[in-house]
Amino acid sequence: MSDKDPQETAEWIESFDGLVEERGTERAEYIMRQLLQRAGTKSVGVPMVTTTDYVNTIPVDQEPEYPGDEELERRYRNYLRWNAAMIVQRAQREGVGVGGHISSYAGLATIYEVGLNHFFRGQDHPGGGDQVFFQGHSSPGNYARAFLEGRLTEEELDGFRQEKSKAPKALPSYPHPRMLNDFWQFPTVSMGLGPINAIHQAQFNRYLHNRGIKDTSDQQVWAFLGDGEMDEPESRGALHIAANDKLDNLNFVVNCNLQRLDGPVRGNGKIVQELEAYFRGAGWNVIKVLWGREWDQLLDQDDEGELVRIMNETLDGDYQTYKAESGGFVRDHFFGRSSVTKEMVADMTDDEIWGLKRGGHDYNKVYAAYQAAMEYKGKPTVILAQTIKGYGLGPHFEGKNSTHQMKKLTVEDVKLFRDRHRIPITDEQIEADPYNVPYYHPGPDAPEIKYMMERRQKLGGFLPERRTDYDKIPMPPEATYKHARKGTGKQQAATTMAFVRLLKDLMRDKNIGNRIVPIIPDEARTFGMDSFFPTAKIYNPKGQNYLSVDRDLMLSYKESTSGQLYHVGINEAGATSAMTAVGTSYSTHGELMIPVYIFYSMFGFQRTGDAFWAAGDQLARGFVIGATAGRTTLAGEGTQHMDGHSPILAGTNPAVKHYDPAFSFEIAHIVRQGLEDMYGEHDRGDDVRNVMYYLTVYNEPIIHPNEPEDLDVEGLLKGIYRYSQANADVTGPKVQLMGSGVSVPWVIDAAKILAEEWNVAADVWSVTSWNELRRDAVAAEREAMENAEGKARIPYLTQKMADTEGPVVATTDYATLVPDQIRPFVPNDFATLGADEFGFADTRAAARRYFLIDTHSMVVKALQMLEKDGKVDAGTAAEAYRKYRIDDVNAGTTGNAGGDS
Repeated sequence: MSDKDPQETAEWIESFDGLVEERGTERAEYIMRQLLQRAGTKSVGVPMVTTTDYVNTIPVDQEPEYPGDEELERRYRNYLRWNAAMIVQRAQREGVGVGGHISSYAGLATIYEVGLNHFFRGQDHPGGGDQVFFQGHSSPGNYARAFLEGRLTEEELDGFRQEKSKAPKALPSYPHPRMLNDFWQFPTVSMGLGPINAIHQAQFNRYLHNRGIKDTSDQQVWAFLGDGEMDEPESRGALHIAANDKLDNLNFVVNCNLQRLDGPVRGNGKIVQELEAYFRGAGWNVIKVLWGREWDQLLDQDDEGELVRIMNETLDGDYQTYKAESGGFVRDHFFGRSSVTKEMVADMTDDEIWGLKRGGHDYNKVYAAYQAAMEYKGKPTVILAQTIKGYGLGPHFEGKNSTHQMKKLTVEDVKLFRDRHRIPITDEQIEADPYNVPYYHPGPDAPEIKYMMERRQKLGGFLPERRTDYDKIPMPPEATYKHARKGTGKQQAATTMAFVRLLKDLMRDKNIGNRIVPIIPDEARTFGMDSFFPTAKIYNPKGQNYLSVDRDLMLSYKESTSGQLYHVGINEAGATSAMTAVGTSYSTHGELMIPVYIFYSMFGFQRTGDAFWAAGDQLARGFVIGATAGRTTLAGEGTQHMDGHSPILAGTNPAVKHYDPAFSFEIAHIVRQGLEDMYGEHDRGDDVRNVMYYLTVYNEPIIHPNEPEDLDVEGLLKGIYRYSQANADVTGPKVQLMGSGVSVPWVIDAAKILAEEWNVAADVWSVTSWNELRRDAVAAEREAMENAEGKARIPYLTQKMADTEGPVVATTDYATLVPDQIRPFVPNDFATLGADEFGFADTRAAARRYFLIDTHSMVVKALQMLEKDGKVDAGTAAEAYRKYRIDDVNAGTTGNAGGDS
């Protein structure tokens, strides 16, 4: 827009400048907000401001006075940087060479230390303590602090990244709660998972509070993230959740060193400005901490705005280059871009120009940002702190593209680093062995160490720290499972519905009922869980402030601030993060909560396998329900929905126990055992407790039988039991038929056909867990190797099949890999039928015939194997093949129609 009256414009600007000078920035901000609001009421168009100038958000006159002892804090911050670097340096000694990251913590130290000295509260704090997601690559800094605090020894520091060879005096490479379970709370090194997990942790904190389970009103969640990490979809994809729920208990601190692992994050752009616009647009409070206090006077002199203009226009790639060069280079290439700015620094030496710090290294500026974040209400806050990667490590490291991969300091690097940080280590100590340079600790009575310890005591104890103190809860009585064990009579029900019915019974239990947290990514109606809406209600911190369209229906949609259902929308990544927060509440909050995450088809382990791995690392407990499972059972949905492989994916996660139940009574026993393992009072160890029970259930309605009186419960829970034996009247050869989940009814039908039409005696086996059978067998083999002179333990599966006759035919609604994994441990001849291709939309019967996994395909395969062994006449299998028209998909009869859940 052209300026039609420059004089009037100048008067307005002069008036505003006078307001700032006379009344301060806070009053000026208030007046600007009033003017903007007034402009809106008068329909005056005002452009949306998504980015501000490339300067600090908090004006100098609004910065609080720093409350700490700057000299003492600087002293031990130097020790921390030194010890963190030496942890990695010493890990490169001859014969070890396990790597590590020197530069990450060096750039983060000030950001961490201001928080640890003044803001981040430990678990002994009266308010309950904060949850802090530390950056993964900076773990040496956390270990270095724990060393000064007396929590770790030199021997343990020397065990960095040598978890088995130096056990029990060893440290994991990154924040791994499973590997150091009294220290780390959150695994964050799988970049992108920290942000989304932090969001759902903050949301879960409010959930606990609003449901009256725990007062979390004084707890904050802090997540330390990298600017490169913010490119991960999970890093940004859930920002709206935090804004919509007004999670002002959540603070992101983005370490904007302008570098990712290989080079600049935005060499040709400005990542800070991009993130500011993104977060501001998502509804977050944004605080930029870009420049240290040395810049304040220069910016105050910038009457013409030339310095700010250059700051705005300078690209990230150039900012990175400046800090890899020298003060003279900065004078020429930054300040030299304008005669005004060149004159500003004319009286400064090159060293003084070089000493102009970035904001993330200035504890005054960082403190002001943290204080503002804590005081801000109604929105989550992101702090964008500009730093230098490798800060303080010398010219070979600071700001270099390769700094993330650099693991070693030369002798001269070490000396320069020592001198800069004033560490009392001699040249002789360094030169004697550059990979055995001493750590430094001034002793517990040193004033700086006493001060550090006093600060942590005042803030409620050490961080990070993981605890597992919680009140035990009695498990439901056996009567809770009676309906599930009775079967369905003449009524058909899918196993998904059978599970939901059991879940409803469990939620009525007086002890654990209100501790169960059903987590659903927008498929509750598909799973038959809409019946939960009116009673348990859907959690929404705002309640339900609209008139529901289905308010007159019995199963109307009900939202409530105290709702029990965790309904995350179409968001499996968010649901897995929510499950992790709920499933680790026993540790983070000392409150036992039971997540039941129910997802649709393959959209759990396939879509968010990395998040499940992090959940296992964080020692999450709970139930994961893969509903509408199977490659042919979901029928009409097609390729991207037909799940024939998730059990294999789950089998790669050591923290996941997968079960594929066929009937309601199997579900009852598995769930009861899962509750007992994860939440019951027993002394079988953390390996039993810290697991996730994964059940695959289906949407095909079947008649569920009553629980057999002589049910082999041990076998059911270990992974296999004989459901039925062949009729003694059948005089022909024997065969063993195996199935799991939805395929067991086909197997039962196949046994009947073999008996009635081919005089073959077939036993039926329900394999409730192929994965657990294999794990047991592999464990037995390892035990035999470790105890070569002792008697080898026979795998459970091998024992069960030891006295059986005839070949084994296994069929499932999964890829052949699922059942085929037990092949080496079955003493019988073994054949697998499976659905190995992509799924497709069709009837269940046609799809099962196409994959040759159905009842009649099983019959043919059994006859073929018996024919090979000479147990039936030659040509019998071919006869059966023609009789049942196995090559015709329209001849298939296995399965029925219907079943939404």
